[in-house]
Formats: sequence, structure tokens, C-alpha cells
Amino acid sequence: VPILQELIEKGEEEDACIELLSNILEVLYKAQKVNPICSAASFSLSVKVKKHIQLILERLLHTVNRRVIVLDRENILRSHYVACMAAILSQMDKDHYSSYIKAFPSRPELMDFLMETFILFKDLIGKMVYPSDWMVMNMVQNREFLRAINQFAATLTEMFLSNSSFELQLWNNYFHLAVAFLTQDSLQLENFSQAKRNSILAKYGDMRATIGAAIRDMWYNLGHRKIEFIPGMVGPILEMTLVPELELRKSTIPIFFDMMLCEYQLTKSFSRFEDEILRKLDSEVEGGRGDEQYKQLFESILLSCCRRHPELAKPGENFVELVTGLLERLLDYRAVMNDENKTYSMSCTVNLLNFYKEIDRQAMYIRYLYKLKDLHISYENYTEGAYTLLLHARLLKWSDEANIAPMQGLHSPSLHTQRQLKEALYNQIIDYFDQGKMWEEAIHICKELAEQYESEVFDYEMLSDILQREAKFYEKILKVLRPSPDYFAVGYYGQGFPTFLRNKVFIYRGKEYERREDFEMRLLSPFPNAEKLKSTSPPGQDITGSPGQYIQCFTVQPVEEAKVRFKDRSIPEQITNFYKANHVQKFSYSRPFKKGPKDPDNEFANMWIERTTFVTAYPLPGILRWFAVTSTTTTIISPLENAIETMMKTNEKIMSEINRHQNDPSLPINPLSMLLNGIVDPAVMGGFAKYETAFFQESYLQEHPEDEGNIEKLKDLIAWQTPLLAEGIRIHGRKVTEDLRPFHERMEQCFVQLRAKVESQYGVREMVCFEDRRSGRPRSMVWGPDWDRLGHAGDSTEAALTPKPAPRNSESEDRRNERKENRSSTFFGYRRQDPRQSISELPEPKDEKRRLSRHMSETNLGGSEGKQPPPSRDAAGSQPSSAGLSLSPTGFGGRVKSASKAPPLPRKISPTVYETFLEQSDA
Repeated sequence: VPILQELIEKGEEEDACIELLSNILEVLYKAQKVNPICSAASFSLSVKVKKHIQLILERLLHTVNRRVIVLDRENILRSHYVACMAAILSQMDKDHYSSYIKAFPSRPELMDFLMETFILFKDLIGKMVYPSDWMVMNMVQNREFLRAINQFAATLTEMFLSNSSFELQLWNNYFHLAVAFLTQDSLQLENFSQAKRNSILAKYGDMRATIGAAIRDMWYNLGHRKIEFIPGMVGPILEMTLVPELELRKSTIPIFFDMMLCEYQLTKSFSRFEDEILRKLDSEVEGGRGDEQYKQLFESILLSCCRRHPELAKPGENFVELVTGLLERLLDYRAVMNDENKTYSMSCTVNLLNFYKEIDRQAMYIRYLYKLKDLHISYENYTEGAYTLLLHARLLKWSDEANIAPMQGLHSPSLHTQRQLKEALYNQIIDYFDQGKMWEEAIHICKELAEQYESEVFDYEMLSDILQREAKFYEKILKVLRPSPDYFAVGYYGQGFPTFLRNKVFIYRGKEYERREDFEMRLLSPFPNAEKLKSTSPPGQDITGSPGQYIQCFTVQPVEEAKVRFKDRSIPEQITNFYKANHVQKFSYSRPFKKGPKDPDNEFANMWIERTTFVTAYPLPGILRWFAVTSTTTTIISPLENAIETMMKTNEKIMSEINRHQNDPSLPINPLSMLLNGIVDPAVMGGFAKYETAFFQESYLQEHPEDEGNIEKLKDLIAWQTPLLAEGIRIHGRKVTEDLRPFHERMEQCFVQLRAKVESQYGVREMVCFEDRRSGRPRSMVWGPDWDRLGHAGDSTEAALTPKPAPRNSESEDRRNERKENRSSTFFGYRRQDPRQSISELPEPKDEKRRLSRHMSETNLGGSEGKQPPPSRDAAGSQPSSAGLSLSPTGFGGRVKSASKAPPLPRKISPTVYETFLEQSDA
């Protein structure tokens, strides 16, 4: 050995060193065979030889072009060395070990020897010297190592446990070596075939149980020194208890309670132990360890231990509930983590990050946020990825404080302050919202950044950039086509589904232009054995309790929340359409059914609707494309109420088509043709004649006197449909081609008859339409029970304004004010007129607007009951009419106007325009 050391120091050829080293190993191997008394000395020498092996390999590794040769030599040397050491150890009995330990002249030398031996064994165990299928060699090595470890453990207890001689690092090395030995792959018998397992058990036994019992005993031997190993030993002990061997788990899980008790007695809490086990459990389960049996054993054993100690009963139960909750979520996450379809991985990731948020573990929470974000971006779910990143950004402040939470993402290491990180996150969020066509959300982020650039950091260059981006988003809202997504209700029924899906209903947000058939195919792909339910009704116990898998899927409609800021305003439909399908938390499904006597000639008379409303845990879209349903309510809609809803939707659809065609004359006429013809031609749809037969008869009113109000609403809706149809047919006549002219004339003839009938029975309504002068801006009316308040818009605005002279604005602002002045709206008026007037005689909107502008000062508000004589010019200018607006049964406000005067145009006057007007008047 001294010669070998000299060769290494002189830098001689490695071939000579390796040859000499092989001779030393051979001599050691032969010596212990010839004379067992030499075994102890041979073992001591073999520990030193190991160092020379490392020196030779390190020197060889400097030769880059010979790495393959080095690796080959490393394997040969290591296997030769381990075989030699195993042979030496097999010859050593208890007396040899005892004599060898006593031969050390001092405690420090003995401690150094034990340190080196523990490190050596751990290194050899971790590197798997022999191939995994060399069962005999691996088991012989493990048997001898186990015997040596137990011998050295006895020495540890005898000589290094007392207060004066305790060595923390030495004990720590022992525990880590013992756990590494127990968890090595070659001892995990459940991974072998049954025959191989039986052979190993018969010849060598289960060495995991032996070393596990030794670890447990060594832990309890520590006494008051245990606190020094908390939380450092929590991870290794957890790794040991997760080994899938029942008796081992039963004997080692109680160590956790001992750790809890030890820390609690000292600090009146076990927070350090709890933090460490939660952190380690996450990585261990994600790495493949742990199962349902472990969760149940952990819960039952620790609860039993806690209940025997009154002071730990309540905190112990809370801790067990916390860990088992985490285990359940981690096991669900691991079960779907490697699936090709990452849909359910996202759900489990959200369950985990919500759990970490609830227990205030911010580092783990952020870790799973970024896992979720990466999943979304890989599936091009940019909107959901943006909302996920936003959760992290909301945790940060606009300050120069240092980042405390662990860095995530590629950009983070260079961002030292919270302000820098938050700004970088916001810019990425804006990009994701842009890719997901959620420009309204991107604008909110832009505004927050703009405020920081303008008022906090005074970076006007960045302010200019962010305002330009914001302006582009406003333009995209109005000009880029943005289809509304469909929403689907999905129920997972049966005990065959994982716990996070079992017997639960979710609302899914579909992708752009995704058909329900395609969505169902994507939904069913992870569950090839699942059966699709054909009924949309909730299943019974026979389905929910069965061991199989049943999936129910149907389309639901988003229920838009009332937007106060949109009320009584004429808003472009590109803006309103966004809020109809986004930021929605309620969804409805209507299932028609028949009740009462059947009428084969009129299906509307007994067409009832069962309407189910689903409320989700969070609004959609969000950090997922789906959320669980938290509550469900069911209401029954009568045939009359169903008729009212149908008429309301039809009128809204006509209005929408009118707005679209007024804005874009190049739109195809076919959808408008089909819509109008389906209403005015009784041969196609039957019109509303079925409603009259079903609900407007005296017999119905006598049987249902409580429906009188609803009948009036339905009549009013029928009356309101007439001016809408008139405007639609007028647009249709202007755009129709010559080959479709006969079709249009037929439709016009039907409408003349229809209008005459409606106006004679339900009164006259009139729609006055003003086209917007700006291009690309279709207008959308707010249709609802507060329609009548539109008539007061002008009065309330004028009353709220306080006239203050203002300096003359710049020329560019004058132009902006002129554009505001040119804005217009659409509203409904109520007037009596000659029903014989034809469609072609209705005034063009632009002419009507000019006429209204000319007579604006001559117009006043009128009542809705009958005709009134036109007021004088002076009266109109001095005070408004006291008659006000009429209220129709549906809540729509109407107007009575003279034959020669049109109603005023309701608009919200800009204060700037108003002040400028006053200034000019004063001048």
C-alpha cells in the first residue's frame, strides 16, 4: 500500500497503479481465506485501499478522451474491491469485531474509522456495484453489510451515547446509512417475481424488517438527544416508512409520534416537524412512494397514539387530518401525472395548490402554480395560463423589497425585487391574455402598469409603450372576430373514477369552434371503459354506487350577470358579447317535458320546461377550463312563461341581426332571410298563432287567472316584434338580389297581413333607428325590464351637470367631441299610425335623423295613452310634458308622438361638449 501511494504521488502511469492495486486486492482476498485471524486487519486495510481506488479514478478522469476506458476500469475495480470486502466480512465473527474495535488506541481514531466506514458503505450501496439481475452477489453483499452495520451500531450505543461522549454527526451518519440500506432497490422484494421473492426469503429473509427494527431501537436509545435530530431525520424516517412492507410500516410509523411528542414537550408545538414532513411528503409521493394502505395506517396509528396523550389529542388529530388530506391529493396527482391527456393532471394540480394555499405554505403553492401554468401553455390554454400567473403576481407588492419566495421560471434569477418580478409577470400575463383573445383582461393589467410607470417610477418611455399596447387591445375588441365558446356540463358517476372526479359534476369551457362530439371524444379518451349516459337527468343510486364508470355530457348556457354600467346604454355588441360568455359562474340547462292533456294540434299548450341552474366554485374562465359545480337548483317553467322567453329571445335575435347589417352592408343576407321568413310566413313556423290559440282564449284565463299579467307581457312582446320585423324587411329589401326578389315580395306580403293583425289586436309600436356614422361599430340595445328608463336619460344627465365655463379646447379635442356628438342609439317608441303604410314608405334612418335634428327643440315627452294635440313651440321649450313615458307590461317604455314630430334622441351629453356650448352661447 505505501508503494501504491508513492506511485500515485509521483504521477506514474495509471496502468501500473491499477496492476498494483489488483495485486493488493488479490492478496487481501487470499489472506483472509488462509487465515481468518487476518480478517480484521484485512478489513482495516481494505478501507484504506478504497481511498487509493478513488485517487486513481480521479486521476484517470482528467484524461477526457479516455472516459469510456475509465468507466470500464471503475466498474472492474469497484466490483473486485466489493467482492474482496464481502469475503473479508464473511470471515469476521463477533469476537473479530470486538477485538478490532478494542485495538484502536484512542476514541478519536475509532470515531474516524466508524465515520469512514459508514460513508464507504453508503457509497457502495448507492452505486449498485453488480447488475440488478445478479441476485446472489447482491444479497451476499447486503447480508455482510447488514451484519457489519449492526455490529457497529452496538459500538455506537456503548461508546458514543453518553453525555460526555455523544457524537451527533456519527449518529447522523449511522441513521442515513441504515435508511439507505433499507431503501435500496435490490431489497424491494415486491418488484421481483413470486418465485424469486420466495427464494430470497427462504435463504436470506427480509433484511428490511431487521434493519428497520434496528433503526427504531437506535432512535429510542437517543433519549433526550432526539430533539437534535428534528427536523433533520424526518425525511429519512419518512422514506423508510413509505417502503411497502406492512410489518415494517407498523413498527416505524410510531417514530413520528415520538418526534411530535419530543418537540411538543420542549416548545408546546411541533411546527418544525409538521413543516418538514409536509415538504418531504410532497417529493416522496411524487417520486412514486406511498399508497392508499400507507394513508390508512398513518391515520390509524397516529390517531391511536395521540388519543393516549390528552395534551396532544386535539393538535394531533388536526395534524393527522392535514397529512392524510395532502396524501389523498398527492396520490390523485401521481395517478394522472403521466397520462397523455393532461386534463386531469391540471385538476389535481389545482387541488394541491389550493390545499397549500389553505395551510399557508407559499413556497409549495407557487411551485404548483408554475406546474399548472406549464401544463396550460403546452395545451395552448393561454387564458388559463395568464390567470394562473396572475395568482403569483397578486402575492407580490409594488415595492423594492427582496423576493422571499423561491424563484420560478427562466426569468426569475435576474429579478431581485418584488417590483421587478411583478412587472415581468405582468408583461407575460398580457402576452398570454392577448394570445387567448381576452383583451379586456389585458387592458386591466395595462392600466395597472401604466399607473406605476406614470406615478411611481416615472418611466415615461415604458408608459408610452404600455399605452400603445392598450390602444391596440381596444382596437382588437372591435375589429377582430372572437367566437363565443360553448359550455358543457359533465358528470362522472360510479365508484370506478378517482376520488377527485367520483360522483361530481363539472362545467367545462370548450375551445373555439369545438363541437360537442369532438369534446366528448376528448373527454372519454382517458376512460376507454366508461359508458356514456344518454339521459340528461341525474342518475340514481344504481349508477352512483356501481363499480363502473359512467359519463354524462350535455351543453349548458351561461347565465349572464346584470352589468349596471351597461344598463340603459347603447353598447357595441362586440363588447356586450364578451360578457355574455365570460366571467360567468351560473349555467342553465332546460329540459322540455309534457304535462297535462295532449293537444296534437298545438304542442305549446303543454310544453313545460325543467330548468336546472348550476353554480360553479369559481367563474369561468379561470385557472382551469372547468370547475366543479357547488350547487344546483331546479325550477319549473310553465308553457306561458316559456312562450314569453321564446318571444324575448326571438326579438333579441332580430335586433342583433339588424345591428349587424346596419354596421356591415357586406354581410351575407341568407341568415337574415331565414330568420325573417321563419317568423312572418305562417307556412314555415306557424308564427305566434299557436300562442294565441293556447293562451289568449277566455277559457285559459278563467282556468289560470294568475297568468293575466304574463298574458299581457306576451301580447306586448308580439306587438314589439312588428317594428323589428319592419326594419329587418326594409334592410332585406335593400340588399336582396334580383333572383331572390320574388321571395322578398312574398315575405313582404305576409308581413303586411301580419302587421295589420297585430296592430289591430295588440296596438302599434314603432322603432326609430339611427345609424352610427362611424364604421366598424355595430350598436347593441339593452333589452330588459328597465327599458323605460332610457327615456329619462336626457333629463337625468342634464340635471346632473353643473354648467361651468371652460377654456376653449384644442382642435384635436374638438374633433373628438364632434365624434362623441355624432354617437347615436336605437330605442323604441310607441305611436299610433296608419297600418296601411307599406314598408317602402318608412323613412330612411339618415333622413329621420336629419328631421329629428331639425325639430329637436320642438319635441317634448308624451304619454302613451291615446293621441294628444301637439304642444306649442313655447310650451315645448319651457317645460317637459307631465305625461312622461308609458310602461308596457314587459317594462318597455313607449312614446306618444304627433304625426309631424319625432321623439328626441336620448343621449348622454359629454360635459366638455356642454361647457363648450355654454361658452359659445355666452360669447
